[in-house]
Amino acid sequence: MGSPAVKMPSPRTVTSGPELHSPKEPAEPKTPLTGRAGSVGAPGTHRGEARPGLATLRQAFARASQRASGPGSEEDPGLLRRSSRFLLRSWRRRAPNDSPAAEQCQATAAPGVTDGVGRQLSTGAGPEEPEPEAGKSVADLISQRKLLTAFEQLQHLEAQLAAEKASHTFEQDPTGFARRAMDVCLHYDGLAAEIAAIVRETLGPDGVDAAALAEVAHVVRAEEEAHPTSPADGDFLRTPRRWRQHWEDAVRRSAQERVRQAGAGQAPEAAEGASGLAQLLAELGVLLRSDLQKVQLEVQPAYAAAGFPAWEAYLRAFHGAVAQRLQELAHDARGCEQLYTLLDWAANVYGSPNFLGAPDLTLSTEPLPPLLEPEMWARLESDYTSFLETKIASCLDRILQMEQSRWEAAETPDVLQDRYHSPLSKDVHMLVAEHVKAARAISAELEATTLKICARELGLFVPRFQKAFLESEAVNEPHLGANINACEELRTSLLARFPGTFAELEKPLVVTIHTFQKQLLLVLQRDVQPLFRDLCTKAWLTQDTLLPLMEKVLAFARHLELVVPACMQEILQEVHRYVVREYLAQVLSPQKRLQGVDRKACSQKMSLEAQAIDATFQHLGSGATWLSRAIPCVADILGETYKEDIQRHLETLIKSYPDIRRDHVLAILSLRRLGHRRNQRLLQHAQDLLRAAAEAGDSGTDERRVLFQEIKVPTSVNMLMTCI
Repeated sequence: MGSPAVKMPSPRTVTSGPELHSPKEPAEPKTPLTGRAGSVGAPGTHRGEARPGLATLRQAFARASQRASGPGSEEDPGLLRRSSRFLLRSWRRRAPNDSPAAEQCQATAAPGVTDGVGRQLSTGAGPEEPEPEAGKSVADLISQRKLLTAFEQLQHLEAQLAAEKASHTFEQDPTGFARRAMDVCLHYDGLAAEIAAIVRETLGPDGVDAAALAEVAHVVRAEEEAHPTSPADGDFLRTPRRWRQHWEDAVRRSAQERVRQAGAGQAPEAAEGASGLAQLLAELGVLLRSDLQKVQLEVQPAYAAAGFPAWEAYLRAFHGAVAQRLQELAHDARGCEQLYTLLDWAANVYGSPNFLGAPDLTLSTEPLPPLLEPEMWARLESDYTSFLETKIASCLDRILQMEQSRWEAAETPDVLQDRYHSPLSKDVHMLVAEHVKAARAISAELEATTLKICARELGLFVPRFQKAFLESEAVNEPHLGANINACEELRTSLLARFPGTFAELEKPLVVTIHTFQKQLLLVLQRDVQPLFRDLCTKAWLTQDTLLPLMEKVLAFARHLELVVPACMQEILQEVHRYVVREYLAQVLSPQKRLQGVDRKACSQKMSLEAQAIDATFQHLGSGATWLSRAIPCVADILGETYKEDIQRHLETLIKSYPDIRRDHVLAILSLRRLGHRRNQRLLQHAQDLLRAAAEAGDSGTDERRVLFQEIKVPTSVNMLMTCI
């Protein structure tokens, strides 16, 4: 009768395969397979898996071969081929059916076949083999996952066949040897299929079967020892089965199946966008950590007893599966966020030393190939930087729009830490810091590229910002001061943090700062310019017309106190120079020439006002002390009683201000009645001094020391001197 039902390590519905028994075991009578009370499962079906396995096919195929080669049978030479073709077609046709009935159909494809091939293997006298375990067939042992015992029995049958072949038993029946060798090979393949099934179940929800894994390790090593090299005579029966490679392939397929499970339940619309990709990668990370922790803590110890490198094999398999999945995701990635999500996960999540979540578990990537091929990585970085350029330009446009909304709302800038404050600098710093930090987390090359993009886009943004502000209605002292502070902060801080990359940004920032400084000075000029017209008049001699002018200067200086010191000092010196220059321009262009007592009173008043101007700007902190001599020198020439000393005052003026020209000397001399000869002598001496200064290289062209060069003298003065 058929083999009794055997309790499996895990519940499954199975059918028996060809059962190889020893020659001493009595052959079983022919009984239809459908009448067996308890069938033993094939190695390919287990743990609730109803799909017919490879071993089921091979068992039915073996039974067909046994029937065709039974003792005393008149066999058809093509019977084996026809039977195998029929069974193969039947298996292929019914394999997609997941119902248990599919297995039963295959098991009954050749009714009436005899169980066992003992008579086929012992047609002549041969060496005795050991008794099988409790009379169990090889198929039973495989289905019970006693792989090493099954392999030992197959080894014995293989040795018996080899001995019979060597004794020329099959000279008259060469196909008999082929059929019996095929039976052994099919059982070897069934055993290999069970190895693959055990590997596939290892990371499943049912937990790790340590005993089964140990059997796998032992049987693989036993096969390598039994078949170390290919036989010289080409005997396929003794050819190495390469089960270690088969085991590694099974591990690789298992890893691929596990990796594919990440994001499998995600809706298609949810998978789109950076958030969907981030969720998928997060699920992948959780799955990898769980599986690799299980491998190192449970699977590796089970294999370690047989010296099997399970950790390295699983690590390579998962690494390859993740790399393949990321390659697929990379092809579909769109937009800056998705590209960065992929790069960040590969570089910082998967590549983190704490990826496995335990200090004693590390995912060493040193012996492994890159997760993404260099070409793919370069393409992702290139695509990311292309999207990044557009994104940074868009962010800067939004910053400009927020600034414009504040200008339109006429919001007065805040004062923070005694400075006018604009959020411009903070917004730009946060934008640059965010993208540079993100790029640095990926690679140094991407960080350098991101810095260049930020510098280039900021270089284009600054002129746009300047133009938009000057065209707005917010051009006043507070807003100008706030924007000067913001641009100066950008210039100093960005260049200090990134001295090489942002060097080209300094020029547009300096230009914008100087433009805003000039605009700030124009605000003052429009306010005080009319007050200079009251100077050097008869009413001026008896009135304090300088006081309202200096009060406006002091009010303006209060705005300068809220500007960064470096820019405040530049603007203050410009205001100082402007006041002295406009004062002298009014003196050299009098509405009426002063004579006698009025001229002396004018000289005295100029000296007093020069002291007041100098004291005011010293109090404000102006560093333009070189301006202090200009008005007193002209006042001395105007009020000098001894005409011979006028030349000395003129020399002091020319040496102090080498930018003075002949027309200015003529205008000063025209304030006195000195006579033609004296005027000509003084004018000639002044020209000699100016020529000597020009030859010495001191032409007065330094912008910081320019005073008289910007004073325009009316042509009527020259005409007056010609008439003297």
